[in-house]
Amino acid sequence: MDRSGGRARHSGDLIASLSGRSPARNLHSDVLWELGLAIVSGQYAEGEILPPDSDLLDRFGVSRTVLREALKTLAAKGLIEARARIGTRVLPRNRWNLFDVDVLAWFFELGPEVGFLRSLAEVRIGIEIEAAALAAERSAPELSAALIACVEQMAIAETPADFARHDLEFHRLVAEASGNPFMASISALVEMALTAAFTISSPVNDPVALGVTVSVHRRIAEAIRDGDAHAARLAMRDAISQGFDRAAGRMEKEG
Repeated sequence: MDRSGGRARHSGDLIASLSGRSPARNLHSDVLWELGLAIVSGQYAEGEILPPDSDLLDRFGVSRTVLREALKTLAAKGLIEARARIGTRVLPRNRWNLFDVDVLAWFFELGPEVGFLRSLAEVRIGIEIEAAALAAERSAPELSAALIACVEQMAIAETPADFARHDLEFHRLVAEASGNPFMASISALVEMALTAAFTISSPVNDPVALGVTVSVHRRIAEAIRDGDAHAARLAMRDAISQGFDRAAGRMEKEG
């Protein structure tokens, strides 16, 4: 097995870096990523039985304990199910936990399609616009000030990574300001969507795009500060739609 991690670790490491986490590097995570990516890519199709443990042990060169832990993790993510006397079967895609950061990263690692990014944007619109409205109704002054501070940092960011980091923090703060603990549960999806968008097309090197992106985030922050739920909804919808349009436009241009 390739201990360097390669492409199978690229997306997860990028997300971890932008969100301030340190990506774990061990045999368990290496086996997990290679098997997970193989399932999401269709190398092991839905309904297919995985190779027996003996074959997987030879392939990865790890202990039985490491392999079993990786398989347990994949089962917890809804990708596989072990059955006595049958083996470990790949579950249908509708059983997969698409909100899981690893599952999202495996989809992204394959090269995100416009349809994939559109689906992410639609889910974000369905949830984050209400988070913004709730934040406008409930946010404490210190959280509103923190949102404005994020916008100021976005405006002066010099690299795509710095901009994305402040953008991630902005959206996490909106979820926190909503006062609804379930909003925080979509953080993995938001991180993946923003990482995908900024990897494909960051506004940092385009002054016009940067100005538009900073402006719409400022509108969100000011609407929350002013307690204007309607304006917060509209601005959040615009922010998500603009990010998708920018990334989709770059993909279509390069395609």
